[in-house]
Amino acid sequence: MTNTFRDKMMDGKVAFFAGASSGINLGVAQRFAREGAKVVLISRSHDKIQEAVKTITDEGGVAFGMACDVRDFESVDQALKKAHDEYGPIDFVLSGAAGNFVAPALGMSSNGFKVVVDIDLIGTFHVFRACFAYLNRPGASLVAITAPQAVQPSMFQAHVCAAKAGINQLVKCLALEWGPGGVRVNAVSPGPIADTEGMRRLAPTPEVEEMIKSTIALRDYGSKEDIAETCLWLSSEASRYVTGTIIDCDGGTTLGSAQGDAIGELGEQVPSLGR
Repeated sequence: MTNTFRDKMMDGKVAFFAGASSGINLGVAQRFAREGAKVVLISRSHDKIQEAVKTITDEGGVAFGMACDVRDFESVDQALKKAHDEYGPIDFVLSGAAGNFVAPALGMSSNGFKVVVDIDLIGTFHVFRACFAYLNRPGASLVAITAPQAVQPSMFQAHVCAAKAGINQLVKCLALEWGPGGVRVNAVSPGPIADTEGMRRLAPTPEVEEMIKSTIALRDYGSKEDIAETCLWLSSEASRYVTGTIIDCDGGTTLGSAQGDAIGELGEQVPSLGR
């Protein structure tokens, strides 16, 4: 029997990461590089994406990056073409560009709502639609980063809930359409993950952090490594019969019936950001 989780399990593979200048997505990319993948990163900021690439190459990994806004389909397509030209057919694609801020619906502008939908949902469509022509088929694996808000209504998160719910359905639709071509499409739904900009914004004080942890079944934040492990499994032969699935890697975040009350209390403590 082949040991799927062998050393350097991504040797010879090509992996493309959208929204990977920091946070969860960069953490996953770094892990893939340590497993031997040739990694391509994109994000809006040229300087930040080059800094992200350096964290990989300084450890001996193979990577390059480009500035690219996922809201611009042509830019995304050109980035994927360059990745294909440089490294060959792409085996794994992660779409994780996202925006978030805390705001009540009546305190949010139309543009604020649209920006989050454009980055999260439209951006995911752009990445997946553009990547298909450059994939290693059959056998490629696509993963979208979604969130518990896709299935858990949350006060002050109408924009995010709508965008992430759309991502979940997009994943399922693409899995149906692209399965016959040997392309698997899944999503990973992280709960609160430590040492990320998102959690620093949503839990800016120890009191708010403790309140959030009290709503999680496992009573703690997860780590970037937890998400990386899940993505590695989805990229491997061990998950060859898995598609159209939303995998919750969230410590039980979506299980707690008290979450809505806690989020309501958070609204009194967290300032509205990013409108």
